[in-house]
Amino acid sequence: MNFFQHSSNNRVLGAPAGWYQGALPVGALPITDVMQNDVPSVVSFWRPDAAELAALNAGGAVMLFVVGRTMHPVRVEVTTPETAT
Repeated sequence: MNFFQHSSNNRVLGAPAGWYQGALPVGALPITDVMQNDVPSVVSFWRPDAAELAALNAGGAVMLFVVGRTMHPVRVEVTTPETAT
């Protein structure tokens, strides 16, 4: 999947300080600061390519990878076409 610049994006996240780009390159990710149930959160927007859409339509699943040995609370959802611009 590829992230994209959403009209609501108001900040860009980069690699963490001291990140070694050789092992796992990290670039700039446009994000939107939001509140979810009074909890500060960030949202990034992603679109599957044609092959990924075909895999999903054939019963595939979305995987979420988090670097490290633990996972902060996360959420994955699908937007409507009206909110995906």
